[in-house]
Amino acid sequence: MTDNVMSKAATMEIPINSNGGTGALAEDDSLEQDLQQVMVSGPNLNETSIVSGGYGGTAEGIIPTGSVKGPAVHYNPDFNKRIPVTGFGPNMNHSTSSSSMTAEEATRGVAVEKYEAVKKWGLNTYKCTKQMISERFGRGSRTVDLELEAQIDVLRDTKRKYENVLRLAKALTNHFYNMVQTQHALGDTFADLSQKSPELRDEFGYNAETQKLLCKNGETLLGAINFFVSSINTLVNKTMEDTLMTIRMYENARLEFDAYRSDLEELSLGPRDAVTMARMEAAQEQFEVHKEKYERLRSDVTIKLKFLEENKVKVMHKQLLLFHNAISAYFAGNQQQLEETLKQFSIKLKPPGADKPSWLEEQ
Repeated sequence: MTDNVMSKAATMEIPINSNGGTGALAEDDSLEQDLQQVMVSGPNLNETSIVSGGYGGTAEGIIPTGSVKGPAVHYNPDFNKRIPVTGFGPNMNHSTSSSSMTAEEATRGVAVEKYEAVKKWGLNTYKCTKQMISERFGRGSRTVDLELEAQIDVLRDTKRKYENVLRLAKALTNHFYNMVQTQHALGDTFADLSQKSPELRDEFGYNAETQKLLCKNGETLLGAINFFVSSINTLVNKTMEDTLMTIRMYENARLEFDAYRSDLEELSLGPRDAVTMARMEAAQEQFEVHKEKYERLRSDVTIKLKFLEENKVKVMHKQLLLFHNAISAYFAGNQQQLEETLKQFSIKLKPPGADKPSWLEEQ
């Protein structure tokens, strides 16, 4: 009976009148009764069949749907394959919402931390700028350690003088290097002329040997001067600069300490209400923090200045002795003493052409 009803429904023509409505059919009543009977006593959905042909066709290719088992699948037309659809449900929605809330809270926490850091930096900068301007115009007081300030001034003056010594020593090295190169070229020219001028062979030969000896001694002296320059450069641009960096940190800490001290003093002169007392407590805490930082850096500066002075005396004693002995031996023409001076200070000369890269490195 079901097949008959479906066949009628599939092959039935519905006439359309001129007004666009459907015409009355004689079979409407019987078809409606058959459909109601199918809906009431129709087959179970698990036992329905899928017909591969058209309606009213043969029974070949019928697949019972009750025998098909497996997970729900989703058809992807782009890849022409079936993809199992899993993981949908209340648990997944709950985990997704939880992860999104966690990420949102983390982002909000980072934003709050950055805001607090910028706020703290801005407040600190404002206080320090106000203190610095007050000191410049003589309206504010500043903490002064007279002994330490005097040592810092001496160090800065010493650094300027040592930088001048370093500049002059580098200039001497450059000029002396050019002179040694000129002597080397002059000795080669004399040696060449001694071979091409038989009547002046001896004279050219003597001068060639003299220039070569001077060139050798000059290279030895250059080794001593370069060692002197390198040691002075380390002392000025590393050791002294490190101490001056700590001094700059100390001066910044002193400025912050005075700024918060002035802020605390201004609050103590105001009214004693609840709001002011709370601000005084916060200012007192900040004052103690910056006071501890100031005292710690002041101690560091004192210790570094002491060690710097000891190191400076030790280094300069050695370098000045080397410079004096090497210069004296060179201009006295004492080659043996010049070489012994370099051995005394453990200075090793580079062989000629040591700075020139090999043919493999040039490739």
